[in-house]
Amino acid sequence: MLVVSAILAGLLGACSGSRSSPNGTITLYSGQHQLTTQALIQGFEKQTGIKVNVRYDDEDTLVDQIITEGSRTPADVIFTENSPALEDLETHNRLVPLAATTLSQTPSKYNSPQSDWVAVSARVSVLVYNPKLISADQLPTSVLQLADPRYKGKLAFAPSETDFQPIVTAVAKSAGTSATVSWLKGLASNGSGHVYPDNETVTSQVNRGVVAFGVINQYYWYRMAAEIGSSAVHSKIAYFAAGDPGYVVDVSGAGVLASSKHQADAARFVAYLVSPDAQKVIADSLSFEYPLADGVSPSAPETPFADLRPYPISIADLGTGSNAVTLLQQAGLL
Repeated sequence: MLVVSAILAGLLGACSGSRSSPNGTITLYSGQHQLTTQALIQGFEKQTGIKVNVRYDDEDTLVDQIITEGSRTPADVIFTENSPALEDLETHNRLVPLAATTLSQTPSKYNSPQSDWVAVSARVSVLVYNPKLISADQLPTSVLQLADPRYKGKLAFAPSETDFQPIVTAVAKSAGTSATVSWLKGLASNGSGHVYPDNETVTSQVNRGVVAFGVINQYYWYRMAAEIGSSAVHSKIAYFAAGDPGYVVDVSGAGVLASSKHQADAARFVAYLVSPDAQKVIADSLSFEYPLADGVSPSAPETPFADLRPYPISIADLGTGSNAVTLLQQAGLL
């Protein structure tokens, strides 16, 4: 118990050069799942006595606001769904390095290459399909096959979702820029009439039998199943072939703003997110994301994280997502 207490004390310790108060207040900008974020906030407030004010929005909107607000931003912590948003802030020098004790709680390959943010949880891209409209053996095994004309009218996807950008980046790394634009144009053609604003809609439309299959992250399907009940679930999920560029692990993460006037308390909150207590909250939540700390697994019957066989793309390769956005724009999808 003394060892565990010492670890937690180190994780929740203050940043050097920044003062902390036992009953302070911090402001969190969150693009993450609201119910899970709220549970994490409650756990942190109970453990530390520090109050967390939170603003929810799309991560891109929050990043743009932080950049626009500059040093006047009230945000102390940013918590995002995907790494490119955090890397964007890093390129604008808006984040501060985190303590090694915080960064060590999750695998280093998923953390900021500059040590400015820490990975908190993960998801993986999958296909959601309706067996009444398409059989499992008719599904594409590679993301590049999504542009095959045989799937015209059968494909659904949400190109404006930040979850889709890492797939585009992976395809560009694998196939090159020109081939990626051609591929995206093929998707636009095949998905005509089924290009949706978000992955929740993709998942719902496939489940209802409006369209045969779509590209999502796995947690959308599990959330839908939990919300509507097993008797109303008419769809399944499938994976691309191991190592395919469509088979991508996305990580969510959190960092402390350089402009924060409460950096010690903000750092304590970020450290809490990767602590055993918080990772257990994520594991048991209805967000259905993968906790990233060792020894913590999701309660839902998902494919174990260790058994996933994604495309080998790094956080640095994913970058800020700006290249993916440019390619999507060139293809007329944004």
